[in-house]
Amino acid sequence: MFTLKVDHEIELQLFQRHHAMKLYKLVEENREHLREWMPWVDSMTSPYHFESIIPVWLTQFAENSGMNAGILYKDELVGSLGLHQIDWYNSSASIGYYLARNAEGHGIITRTVQAFLNYAFFQLGLNRIEIRCGVRNKKSRAIPERLGFVKEGRLRDGEQLNGHFHDLIVYSMLARDWKPLRN
Repeated sequence: MFTLKVDHEIELQLFQRHHAMKLYKLVEENREHLREWMPWVDSMTSPYHFESIIPVWLTQFAENSGMNAGILYKDELVGSLGLHQIDWYNSSASIGYYLARNAEGHGIITRTVQAFLNYAFFQLGLNRIEIRCGVRNKKSRAIPERLGFVKEGRLRDGEQLNGHFHDLIVYSMLARDWKPLRN
């Protein structure tokens, strides 16, 4: 199955059924932290919910229509990165990510997204990657801004979150503009 070595500390691993309990524990321990920006958090209330969704994710991966991978930092599950809305005709997709509160501040998401963009552009052959972030989610917005994405605009009431709508900022990166950062 899919794994992507990001660097000596970080690896992406395609979620498998055996990850369900660890994924549930990650979400449970970070529920309030994730709930602020992730609309699905309140619906994931038991390991069973992850046991049910992981096979759907595996089918998406097998059909080349999406991917959900765990971010392992020093061999510990600390977050997730997903490739969504793949449009093979237009060679475009979007990515989303989240990270446990105690894993923030180590550059994990920046390094992971950077490595994943290399994979998406050079291995998958995608031309456009989009990231959408809540207008007030400064930590999430810092990732595409740090990596040189173009801020394309604002989607008014672009997402329902915890019973209300909020605006999203849309960022994009094109394969021709991608210049991987050097460590």
